[in-house]
Amino acid sequence: MKNDLTELQALPSLHPDERLAAFYQPILALDTRRIVGYEVLGRRREGSSVRSLGPFFADPRVPAEEQLRVDRLLREKALAKTSAMADPPGLFLNLKPSWIYRHHKETGELHTLRLLNRYGLDPSRICIEITEEEFRGPTAELSEVIDVYRAQGCRIAIDDVGSGFSNFDRIAQLQPNLLKVDIHLMKRSASHSGYLGVLRSFSTLAEQIGASLLVEGVETREDLLRAIQIGARYVQGYLFAPAEPEFRPEDDFSPLIEEALAEHRRRLEAAEGHWRERSRRLVESTKASGIEDKLRAAAAGERSRGEAAGMAAAGGAAADNSGERDPAGLAGLAERADGILAGWLPSLDAECRRVFLCRENGIQLSSNHVRDADGGWRTEKEYRGSDWSWRPYFIPHLLRADRAESQISPKYKDLDSHAWIRTVSIPVGSELVLFLDIVDNEG
Repeated sequence: MKNDLTELQALPSLHPDERLAAFYQPILALDTRRIVGYEVLGRRREGSSVRSLGPFFADPRVPAEEQLRVDRLLREKALAKTSAMADPPGLFLNLKPSWIYRHHKETGELHTLRLLNRYGLDPSRICIEITEEEFRGPTAELSEVIDVYRAQGCRIAIDDVGSGFSNFDRIAQLQPNLLKVDIHLMKRSASHSGYLGVLRSFSTLAEQIGASLLVEGVETREDLLRAIQIGARYVQGYLFAPAEPEFRPEDDFSPLIEEALAEHRRRLEAAEGHWRERSRRLVESTKASGIEDKLRAAAAGERSRGEAAGMAAAGGAAADNSGERDPAGLAGLAERADGILAGWLPSLDAECRRVFLCRENGIQLSSNHVRDADGGWRTEKEYRGSDWSWRPYFIPHLLRADRAESQISPKYKDLDSHAWIRTVSIPVGSELVLFLDIVDNEG
């Protein structure tokens, strides 16, 4: 939307106390199902209508001093309002990093902290949102300024994570309490097939730095379910309420949150039940087809031959001890395993994309058997000898007390196809593990 410059420049002549107002959009916590605070947003009253001041604060043609003057007025209105309440809600205050950096450098003070002292408000109820902006000053010095807020008890959030100012280096230096992500910004900036992975990466980032994830832009029930799915702790958006002039009861949206959480649990339970059943059928298939017995017999045969060869070499007068010998005697198993697996592949359904056999230490024995676009299978021998012990599903498999059970990995993006897949691991005796990569088409 284009801004009317004449209208924006007329702001200084307005009567701020009558025309400018602080509005409040609720932020909800999924764990308590209650409103935990409100983002303070600027509005201008025009008769019976209300207009957002967002374009005013975003327009580079408006002098920074005028933006700061109006913002301070709005902050004071919000803080004065909550100071009159017996149990005031938390407030999320948007601050451009250049504002706080320049003001603190020039005066050694922070205006918001002065207001908190003036109105006797607890700083722990305030979250300073560092807004998206192209900040060109030293991040280390900005971090020192933000630490002043933190030392007084304020929480710190970084807004619009993943764009503009909010690069990962600065996130690491600023050490926020919350990362704020707009779910629809991610939809616009990432491909349709990839944006979910981008959102999940922010959840992982929040975990790793000890922060919580706040997802804004929640407009529909599916947006809320997606926010829950990616690990959000807090949510905000028009599904609950727009910015309004008054606060709401804390439990106004509890039924909506509880319904969404219940639906999320139902979906998880259904998905896990589906994959447990699918895994069970695969285990049965390995037994019914004789694949498990054939692989175990082949491993036992190769081990016996390896042991016999080792004894012969050890007993020879000129035995060569310089070369490495496979301790389990399984080095010759690769060709036999490929042949055994090839006979089983036609019985697998179309969602199974890759099959391979490993030792229990993660070293791949067989080739990769990969399904082509036409439904056939190709063999990739170059993967023999690969070490997959670093993959996150290996250690849980090996630590299972009951090695007779199969294991199912969490959903992840395949490195080659970029499809969402799960890996099913099936123990074959005590030495081998059969792995199947299977497409997971559920959102």
